[in-house]
Amino acid sequence: MIIMMLNSSQNTLFENPFGFELNNQINKSNWFETNRTLLFRFIFIAIFSLLFCYKSIRNRINSIRLIDKIPGPPVNPYLPWLGHAYIVLALDRCNYKYGTYALIFQMVSSVNRIYSQEGICRMWIGLKPLVLLFRPNDVEIILSRNNLTEKSTEYRFLNSWLGEGLVTSGKQKWRLRRKILTPAFHFRIIEDFLPIINEQSDILIKKLDLIVQNGPKVIDVVSIITLCMLDIICETAMGSKLNLQANSNHEYVEALYNISRIFLIRLMRPWLWNDFIFNQTDYGHLFNRSVSETKKFTMKVIKKRRNQWIEFLSSNQNESGGNLKANNGNKNKLFERNNELSKKLSIHQKKFLPMIETKSADNSNAKRLAFLDLLLQHHLVTKKLTLEDLREEVDTFMFAGHDTTSHAISWILYMLGLHPDVQQKVWQEINSILPNKIDGDDDDDDDDDENYDITIEQIKQMKYLDCVIKEVLRIYPTAPFIGRDLTEDTDINGYLVPKGTTVGIFTYVLHRDPQIFPEPERFRPERFLPENCNGRHPFSFIPFSAGPRNCIGQKFAMNEIKIVTVKIVKRFRLRSIDERDRLVIVGEMILRSLNGIKILFEKRAIKQKKTH
Repeated sequence: MIIMMLNSSQNTLFENPFGFELNNQINKSNWFETNRTLLFRFIFIAIFSLLFCYKSIRNRINSIRLIDKIPGPPVNPYLPWLGHAYIVLALDRCNYKYGTYALIFQMVSSVNRIYSQEGICRMWIGLKPLVLLFRPNDVEIILSRNNLTEKSTEYRFLNSWLGEGLVTSGKQKWRLRRKILTPAFHFRIIEDFLPIINEQSDILIKKLDLIVQNGPKVIDVVSIITLCMLDIICETAMGSKLNLQANSNHEYVEALYNISRIFLIRLMRPWLWNDFIFNQTDYGHLFNRSVSETKKFTMKVIKKRRNQWIEFLSSNQNESGGNLKANNGNKNKLFERNNELSKKLSIHQKKFLPMIETKSADNSNAKRLAFLDLLLQHHLVTKKLTLEDLREEVDTFMFAGHDTTSHAISWILYMLGLHPDVQQKVWQEINSILPNKIDGDDDDDDDDDENYDITIEQIKQMKYLDCVIKEVLRIYPTAPFIGRDLTEDTDINGYLVPKGTTVGIFTYVLHRDPQIFPEPERFRPERFLPENCNGRHPFSFIPFSAGPRNCIGQKFAMNEIKIVTVKIVKRFRLRSIDERDRLVIVGEMILRSLNGIKILFEKRAIKQKKTH
């Protein structure tokens, strides 16, 4: 038996001299054949990833080299990954009375002035380059080209609120939205909003009257003007009355303030740019809560208004014996697209407006279309906008429209209060144009102020006021910074600025170019008389931005500014308390004074007509 076992073992060794190793090699060969495709895919992905990383690193190095050729302040060599953001950390430790951002604004202003001769400078916010421009020729390159309309990536911090609204949307979406929204800002539609502006301005005047009824009073004008602007914007945008001038304790107002404040805080702190990290902080929690509050309020108004339109359209279809969905011909009768939208909407205004009747200040019936109504046609008829699209645009209009105009008016009143000679000229121009009930020689301060609506024709006649407003916006531009992300390599002032770089236009410095505006700190409204504007570069003064992505609502804003200013100057004599060098200015989303804008209001004497 032992011999038989040995023979068997010898035969096995002869047949397979390597024992189990041969079977193992066969198994490996089978595994390679089975997984060859997967292995090749893995190798291909690895090579592709390495090439991609190599190309990205090479492009990054090339971009850094190109950016560093542009003049600018040096970066801390021990903290290169922070760029100039380490300055924010240093300034945070100063415990300045008015906060870090006042110091940052002064620092950035100083840096720009140091490099004003070059017309360009670069800074690093973390690892992100920022190129600042302050010469009109270079500004024109960025703002005038249709292929450079991409807003800077920092606007994404507002995406959870404004989504892809007109302010935050990318190039392709922006073009579509701009085309849809432009008819809503037709001059005829803007003119239809004048009664709302006049009405809310009269409420403001009565409120100021009560404050100064016992004599001149110092008022910090920003807050009281802001409430008026919010009432105007809310009624013109959504057709909803908040009555904030009567009751300022509204959750929507507080939410708007929180969003604006936290946006700036996040903007200046690179460690909060990551959404996950930001959302874990107290700032993130408050921001998201405020966004939710504004969305809830806006959507509630939109749905209510939408249901009113559906009811109106359905009843109109029933009267015509048609069907809303099927009868395309009747749809075209209800709404006219684009440039003729205002004309057709005015035809149906008498039919629809009784359903959305509101009460005006004097308790008379006020029947008006709102900005939202002009957008609902694209939701109900053309189907170009969803409910969420409507909310984005209405919130964008609210966000962009109230703070800018309120601060513009505040700065105008402040400068008039500093320059009584200019204020007197404005007052004389107002009285020469507006119908004046004032006559005789007897003063009576106790009489009620006259109510009057300012018309678009009267506004156009106020040439000197127009110069005053422009000069104030030159010195104190409400939007001190305009950002764009380059979508291609661009030659600017002899420097090749790489694709992906954020380019910032610092209007606060741009408007102070002594070659264009001699003695730039001096307040001279005559700069903007027609004869003094001849030959001036069109991009040297851009309070509402410029080019294809300029402010779509600038004409509406100017009407607000002029009407409110006229009513205040006509009724009150102004004297500013603080000189300009006493104000602590900060460039947040808008240009504001951290220690307020305090003005002494004194009621002008009213001369009544003599009775015979």
